[in-house]
Amino acid sequence: MIRFDHVTFTYPGAERPTLADVDLVVPEGELCLVVGTTGSGKSTLLRAVNGLVPRFSGGTLLGRVEVDGRSTEAVPPRELADVVGFVGQDPAAGFVTDIVEDELAHVMENLGVAPDAMRRRVEDVLDLLGLHELRHRPLATLSGGQQQRVAIGSVLTAGPRVLVLDEPTSALDPGAAEEVLAALTRLVHDLGITVLLAEHRLERVVQYADRVVVLPAPGRPVVVGEPGVALADAPVAPPVVELGRLAGWSPLPLSVRDARRAAADLRARLAPLAPDAPVASPARPRPAGRGPALARVEGLHGGYGAVRALRGVDLELHAGEVVALMGRNGAGKSTLLAHLVGLRPPERGSVQVGEAEPHRLAAREVVRSAGLVPQEAGLLLYHDTVAAECTAGDRDADLAPGATRAVLDRLVPGVDPRAHPRDLSEGQRLALALAVVLAAEPPLVLLDEPTRGLDYPAKRRLVTVLRELGAEGRAVVLATHDVEVVAEVADRAVVLAEGEVVADGPAREVVVHSPVFAPQVAKVMAPEPWLTVGEIAAALELPAGTGSAS
Repeated sequence: MIRFDHVTFTYPGAERPTLADVDLVVPEGELCLVVGTTGSGKSTLLRAVNGLVPRFSGGTLLGRVEVDGRSTEAVPPRELADVVGFVGQDPAAGFVTDIVEDELAHVMENLGVAPDAMRRRVEDVLDLLGLHELRHRPLATLSGGQQQRVAIGSVLTAGPRVLVLDEPTSALDPGAAEEVLAALTRLVHDLGITVLLAEHRLERVVQYADRVVVLPAPGRPVVVGEPGVALADAPVAPPVVELGRLAGWSPLPLSVRDARRAAADLRARLAPLAPDAPVASPARPRPAGRGPALARVEGLHGGYGAVRALRGVDLELHAGEVVALMGRNGAGKSTLLAHLVGLRPPERGSVQVGEAEPHRLAAREVVRSAGLVPQEAGLLLYHDTVAAECTAGDRDADLAPGATRAVLDRLVPGVDPRAHPRDLSEGQRLALALAVVLAAEPPLVLLDEPTRGLDYPAKRRLVTVLRELGAEGRAVVLATHDVEVVAEVADRAVVLAEGEVVADGPAREVVVHSPVFAPQVAKVMAPEPWLTVGEIAAALELPAGTGSAS
């Protein structure tokens, strides 16, 4: 169904190709997962499937890409719309209407689908993706995860034979992600649709994949094979695979179920070494304790028109703690962060950061006390090169030259300073926005889905930075669905549901007792309260990845 025949692609002005001699065949009715480090070319490969690369990106493509026997060189993307459905990393960028139901119908209108068939397909997709309660909602009022489900639904209504998805679960809560992946699996198994997707949160996806394509570092060949084989030596792998490597299990587990079956001896060995909360190790020192409150929220109500996003939220944020703000899509996480930086005034209740109410301050005053990286990181980027963004960040925050670039290199090394921010991968663009905010050293750091688009090595670097921020006495709040990062870095977890705080306590206690928010290692090692592979390696006094715990 999809064929790459010795494809090499180089962006305009780039010194080396992003894709090098890619040979790949994806048969009809398979779910193929594309993995690789941030900037390895995953999005480029996906966009080549319907000709967006190179027709809209520019650059030079050598070799041949075919979909259902059609060459993307000969057929423009608009003439492939009935064969290929594409959803990019930023779903809102593709919206052309204002209402959910209208967006689902739009592609069919362009394809001339009969009204009766349009209505039936819309209803099918609403049920398939759990969108029926949102059908009349304005797109602008949806959470990031809800928008992503609408974007997937809008291409499904056209009935494509190939579905191409770039980070389809990145903005979804764990429950919603499982629903979407279950729907994709039904499309593959029951309808024979071919699904090609790139995803950094491999722990969610890998067990559903028929095959995996690993895009390696430049100069090394592409690896294609069954998931267990392809990921054996891959530079990125989900926690259960890392645990299997540590324990020396063969074959490597791809799911929690597989890992639990292999972990009985490991659980018995670790039983007398049950961790404190959190484990003290060189990678994760024991916290020194909370400092004074840097922000207070009391009885906060807020929303968007008739939509009530927050209902009487009470919260204190203290110096020296890393707080994970968790909850389903639409629970009010992003709205709460917006109030903490004064983007929205309280409808009722109060918000205080430092000694002031942020919505009464000018923007320059707010950034001295609180810095926010929103879900759409590009909103913080205004200049035409990475170097110009870093220079402006230094100037605006009165920093020494090179300070912002130094933070960027810690998060994602090697980003081309001449590149335009819009030409970066999602992960690189997010890292650049993070660098602009973090370099200014605000006492309160607010991050909305900060790991979206980041691979596992980049997440580990971010975790290190966040730990250091907490150790320096700053308060860090990350609104996230990434339970693996919460397990690595959070001291405290706050769970929102329908705009109310339903849990607030030590992160280990909150996530271990939640079947939805528990990380993979916690599920594998239950009833023992282990959270990460690193904790287990430290307890056994082994370096992670040695494969010698058994």
